[in-house]
Amino acid sequence: MIDCRNIAKGRDSGELIVSSEPISFLGGVDPKTGIVIDPNHELKGQSIKDKVLFIPGGKGSTVGSYVIFQMKKNNTAPKAIICLNAEPIIATGAIMSDIPMVDSPEDTDELKNGVLVEVDGDNGKIAIL
Repeated sequence: MIDCRNIAKGRDSGELIVSSEPISFLGGVDPKTGIVIDPNHELKGQSIKDKVLFIPGGKGSTVGSYVIFQMKKNNTAPKAIICLNAEPIIATGAIMSDIPMVDSPEDTDELKNGVLVEVDGDNGKIAIL
């Protein structure tokens, strides 16, 4: 069990998709498909739909919060979000969209692409499944 700070309540599990780069949801992710479209991002062409997204944080416009909300309505959003350091754009989007979110994980060694995890946004925990 990895201790974290809880940001958005809820609990969900899925396969990790990991990026070492912050992501901008406005213009960086297609809300209709959940595919990263930023041509300069390391996840370009990959889908974050139904994955647990692990990123350093977000970047870009505050409208990114509404893009996350639209993705949730479109069923293209990630199941949960883990950030090294949450900032208001991603945190607000997760809270508005009922997407479990944590940040500041104590240990990230096991958090690799393809690993199955459960994010517990109520208690600030990540479990490796």
